[in-house]
Amino acid sequence: MTDWSRFLSAMTLVLVRVSGMVAFAPFFSSTALPVRAKALFAGAVAFLLAPAVAALPQAHVTLDFPALVGELAVGLVYGLVLAFLNEMLTFAGQIVGLQFSFSLVNLLDPSTSIQTPLLGDLFQLMGGLILIAAGLDRILLASLVRSFRAVPLGTYALAPPAAVAIVRAAAGIFLAALELAAPVLAATLLVEVAVALLGKLSPQLPVMFLSVPLKTVTGFVVLIGALALWPRFIEARFASLLDMAQRLISVSAAAHGAGG
Repeated sequence: MTDWSRFLSAMTLVLVRVSGMVAFAPFFSSTALPVRAKALFAGAVAFLLAPAVAALPQAHVTLDFPALVGELAVGLVYGLVLAFLNEMLTFAGQIVGLQFSFSLVNLLDPSTSIQTPLLGDLFQLMGGLILIAAGLDRILLASLVRSFRAVPLGTYALAPPAAVAIVRAAAGIFLAALELAAPVLAATLLVEVAVALLGKLSPQLPVMFLSVPLKTVTGFVVLIGALALWPRFIEARFASLLDMAQRLISVSAAAHGAGG
């Protein structure tokens, strides 16, 4: 009976940690995946990991409020930090959409269930395809599994510096989105300058009717060419965000251990 109660306690704690990640992390949080499939996946991972992580040194396999909150915090750190990748793609899509004159074309974002620009959804879908093709979803899951060794079960406590670091990291979304949209921004800006010069040289030319289609066509051509750089760009951002999540968890765990 004691072994079964310890196993169920460990499984519950693991389930809370995995669920926190699944709720916000890219790909796992997509509403395109059925809720039952997500619950079954989280339950299967918890069932398989519970015996191993409960046997690790310093594991605190007790169902109490601090342990549950700590496990949820670990999962949320992974999920929220990696969710910045989706936000970066959405913001980059909004920037490009403004240059394409698509700012009024909105769709329902399947991840957040809110109205987002057309190209924001397109960028998220392409980013998701790159995540799956590169196996980054499996890397995230493997990192979460390794976190049980760095932060034993039921021993984590979210420190205020970690929460502040997550908020500050959100500012990097804007710079990364500008970097991703930079080729299209530069190309459309050159088109605007060229059309403006044509308007000065030939006032009778209907430049207002030429500007929008020329910007859109040029932007799409440049965007298609820039897609070759997307896998390396997204993988680099994913790796930096994952490193940040691991560092925040390790630092908070070390601070909690020193305080204890």
